[in-house]
Amino acid sequence: MDTSFSPPIVTPRLVLREITEHDLREHARLFSDPDVVRYLYDPVMSAGELRAHLTRRLWRGVAAEGAWCNLAVEHDGVYVGEVGLGTISTQHRCFEVGYVFLPEFHGLGFATEATRAMIDVAFRDLGAHRVIARLDARNSPSRHVLERLGLRREAHLVANEFVKGEWCDELVFAVLEDEWVSPRN
Repeated sequence: MDTSFSPPIVTPRLVLREITEHDLREHARLFSDPDVVRYLYDPVMSAGELRAHLTRRLWRGVAAEGAWCNLAVEHDGVYVGEVGLGTISTQHRCFEVGYVFLPEFHGLGFATEATRAMIDVAFRDLGAHRVIARLDARNSPSRHVLERLGLRREAHLVANEFVKGEWCDELVFAVLEDEWVSPRN
């Protein structure tokens, strides 16, 4: 299995690049917004937590099993969010995609475009057999991104995770390599 790719990844409107220390201000704006982190595992973070969180997201290459590689997403040179790819299982060639965007850039198709690019990387460059996405069942906008991309909903897990003081339902979406259809950039 091939296991490498290098940013930047360029799409028609976006550049997916390494996250750097220079992204701290925008990264902090992203992960300190209660509306943004509502459906994420992480709570709103303090300044110290934000710096440590950013440091963990700095580019170190393709993630080892159980870890993530994350990229900043830019549109016309402006940081709009982040997208990531987690290595679930090297044996089973399974990866997980995730994304988070600043609220002012919601509804513009950036999450769909960036996520498509990361799924392309998983299949084309990393030899994935399967790519999944997991989300809080209440997160309708994120569900719509995955549906637009053609991922299939495979599971609705009822009250399976205790997050931020409440039991939450989780949706699992997936696509297999031979099902993936995406324009090549």
